[in-house]
Amino acid sequence: MKTIGITQSDSKFHLYAPWMKGEDEKVEIITLSYDTENYEDLKKCDGIVLTGGIDTHPKFYNNNRLKYPLGPEEFNEKRDEFELKVFEYARQHNIPVLAICRGMQLVNCALGGDLIQDLEEGGKENHRKQNEFDDGIHEVYVDKNSLFYQVSKTEKGKVNSAHHQGLGTLANELMISAVSTDDVAEAVEYKDKMNKPWLLCVQWHPERLKIDDTIVPFSKNIRESFLQSIKK
Repeated sequence: MKTIGITQSDSKFHLYAPWMKGEDEKVEIITLSYDTENYEDLKKCDGIVLTGGIDTHPKFYNNNRLKYPLGPEEFNEKRDEFELKVFEYARQHNIPVLAICRGMQLVNCALGGDLIQDLEEGGKENHRKQNEFDDGIHEVYVDKNSLFYQVSKTEKGKVNSAHHQGLGTLANELMISAVSTDDVAEAVEYKDKMNKPWLLCVQWHPERLKIDDTIVPFSKNIRESFLQSIKK
């Protein structure tokens, strides 16, 4: 039995566990909750998923600007602090991490990078949801010299999109492994993978990614690679 810790989110959290577990009876899911701060459960985790949700507080990427386009009325600093500690625990204990949307941004901040507070304000295209129910859709291009290319086995494809922020200055430890047509980082991973655990960060939501009702490699292959890294 392998245990995956998924960090609590207030945004469509119910979709993560069924996607990750699938029909695999040897996978157990636990919630890592900023409400209960159940750090002790990290000892049970063979893999960790950092989920999407509310913007990271700007102080965690050394930015004093709290009011910006589409920013939240209130941040969730308790969640930020909890997940930064979760990620640091994973690094220290060589635990594979899959970081999704906000999770990818948090990893970049944790490693010393920063964020574009609003992509459209920064001259990029609209990467937000189409409406309350439907994500945006756009194409991404994959670096053939990356772990993500080994995972996806494809050079380009469509992903869903439901965010207004993006990576600004990239952390020194990371490399960009996929970009959108307007050059927004869509996937990142460790630059030097020697003696480091599996890490893949994606800006889209593989747990709810379907194109023409088909599960695509940018969802299915990510899940399978993450599970394989844990079972090793």
